Amino acid sequence: MRVFARVIDEGSFARAARALDLAPAVVTRLIAELEEHLGARLINRTTRRIALTDAGETYLAHARRILVEVDEADALAASSTAEPRGHLRVLLPPAFAVHQVAKHLPRFRARYPRVTFEFSVPGPVETVDENFDITILMLGRKQLAGDFVAWRLARSEVILCAAPAYLDRRGRPSHPRELTQHDPIMPTLPNAPRELTFHRGAGDAGAERVSIVPPASILNTNHIDTNYAVALAGMGITGLPSFVAEDALLGNALERVLPQWHLLTVSVYAATPTRKHLPARTRAFIDFLVETFGGEDSDPWLKAAGCETPPAAPDQNV
Repeated sequence: MRVFARVIDEGSFARAARALDLAPAVVTRLIAELEEHLGARLINRTTRRIALTDAGETYLAHARRILVEVDEADALAASSTAEPRGHLRVLLPPAFAVHQVAKHLPRFRARYPRVTFEFSVPGPVETVDENFDITILMLGRKQLAGDFVAWRLARSEVILCAAPAYLDRRGRPSHPRELTQHDPIMPTLPNAPRELTFHRGAGDAGAERVSIVPPASILNTNHIDTNYAVALAGMGITGLPSFVAEDALLGNALERVLPQWHLLTVSVYAATPTRKHLPARTRAFIDFLVETFGGEDSDPWLKAAGCETPPAAPDQNV
């Protein structure tokens, strides 16, 4: 059943074999034996793709429920074991994997050497995938919604950054309107408005609110680390999540621009599909993430770098 479900998830026998660390011939044989046992074809195979038969679609739905029950039984049996062990599948955004999880992972491995990982880092993650044990969610204005359980890890501000050499050359803006005189490096985001709205002070209730339309970007890409790299190279001013900018801010390779102004916040969560029992390895990794990032509605990365957005001053016009 596990092999059958993985073949469908991966979209091919060969990719399922690699994911399961099995020989392709073994995967093919197991699916054939399953079909022979059931007396029904589950998968239609062609040279280019695979597709579920009607029987396969019905069987897959039941098989997934059974596998969840098996995992819960395993979790109950393993809960009496002090040491978490086994394989953990995690879905997470690439930038968070590269700039945060990777550097903290050795500490987790030192505590729990019998836990192994599979990371999937396809792009932005805004919803839980039931094929993974843990999903790291990044949510802006969108609220948590769905059949899952979530633990807050932290809040991350999207801040403007530039290399000190660029700012020495072009000047340091003191107000958002001065950004129109600078070279912007803008991410390519679907349906994103051209206008940027800033609030003086933390949160959306600042005393002063300013909206600007920045000049045409000198580079357009939806790859955060490319924007990060070209900003480090002194090409212009870009917006980065604080968890990406943290190390460069600490090392003075990047400098926060307009630190008195708030632009955007994203909330970071670790989430799991709704289950009665979590395996010890899943619980251990979630606890580790909460411990590492604080588990609060605050930005630990700006705090570490010493450039938190100050609270908004009272509006003198009210």
